[in-house]
Amino acid sequence: MNYHWNWGIFFEQIKGGDETYLDWLITGFGWTVSVSLSAWVIALLLGFLVGTIRTAPSPWLVRLGTAYVELFRNVPLLVQMFLWFFVVPELLPRDLALWVKQDMPAKEFITATVCLGLFTSARIAEQVRAGIGSLPRGQSMAGLAMGFTLAQTYRYVILPMAFRIVIPPLTSEFMNIFKNSSVAFAIGVLELTFQARQMQEDSEQGIETYLAVTVLYFACAFIANRVMAFIEKRTQVPGYITSAK
Repeated sequence: MNYHWNWGIFFEQIKGGDETYLDWLITGFGWTVSVSLSAWVIALLLGFLVGTIRTAPSPWLVRLGTAYVELFRNVPLLVQMFLWFFVVPELLPRDLALWVKQDMPAKEFITATVCLGLFTSARIAEQVRAGIGSLPRGQSMAGLAMGFTLAQTYRYVILPMAFRIVIPPLTSEFMNIFKNSSVAFAIGVLELTFQARQMQEDSEQGIETYLAVTVLYFACAFIANRVMAFIEKRTQVPGYITSAK
């Protein structure tokens, strides 16, 4: 293999600048974590809302929730990213469109966060629907028999149990959201993949660059896995989910 290894490349200054290549990777890591965690909040809130709607007794609410899930789950994430960044602003009223395209602060970050959050929320909604559907009907009937309204039954009886059941698949989604955030480079977010491409082109040390980025993505996914495993262990209900290892 005719490759010149240079592990010290991370501490070398960028050509024509004062930063080091390590600074680039640290900046990219920060943006990756920021986009991922912000999108995760959106995904959880909307996912549980839409998933709950899909189990409601109202047929039109169920159809609305199903349409939401099918829309965001069946269109590739990269395509959605381009749609939100390039197409949606053109559909807005003229003054608002100009503000979004020219003056909106952190446009790339906000677009990536919203897009990734909506995409992930559709997947979470399906998991929440399945989790609610796996509960015995007696639980909801017991809640109503105690005098709870339907909303109170969901809040105090159904959703707390459903949350515990869907923690394992939520773990996968939490890990995936860090990996899926790499798509944000396509609209100019300075996350890890974007910085890695810049570093590889500038330094011509592609193997070291992408090995370092691989380690950082692995660290994000591993930490997310351990956090969810801790939550699973603390909230488990015997007979519904197994103990987290």
